[in-house]
Amino acid sequence: MGNVGWSELLVIGIVSLIVVGPKDLPVMFNTLGRFVAKLRSLGREFNRAMDDAVRDAGVKDMANDIRNATSPKTLGLDKMQEAAKKFEAWDPMKPIAKPKAAPAPKGPATAALAAEQEARRAKLAEEAAAKAALRASEAPLTEDAPLVDVPPPAPAAAAAPKVPKAPAKPRSPAKAKPTEPKA
Repeated sequence: MGNVGWSELLVIGIVSLIVVGPKDLPVMFNTLGRFVAKLRSLGREFNRAMDDAVRDAGVKDMANDIRNATSPKTLGLDKMQEAAKKFEAWDPMKPIAKPKAAPAPKGPATAALAAEQEARRAKLAEEAAAKAALRASEAPLTEDAPLVDVPPPAPAAAAAPKVPKAPAKPRSPAKAKPTEPKA
């Protein structure tokens, strides 16, 4: 009823009882009720007419088209949200698993190159295993032993006698060209 409280309704009832009188008061309320019912039915009819006009004009279809055109999936925002979720879930301390790529079809030259590379990898792996075995067979590390590989000292070469260099000859004054200052 808006901002009309019980006290206001009581005052309106007393004034209407005094002004209209007890005989005509029920007739007045009946007429007022029909008037309010008629206003409500007119309001519902107006709303239905407006809904029909909107439906006929295709505004609802346009609204649906605009809603579909600006949907997150159409704009690519769904992929952006997926990427954001993956980034939030990313742990930099966790090693990344590399996806296995499907082998590419190989021609004879590519197959030969792949076999050659595989042979190189196998040879390098054998060398690394041999070095590791050699290191393991050496004396165990102690507390004061260095943790880096130190190459062993080169074997002493046969001491060859050192030949002194001949003293440099002085230049002869005839061969020396005098320089003249430029003016």
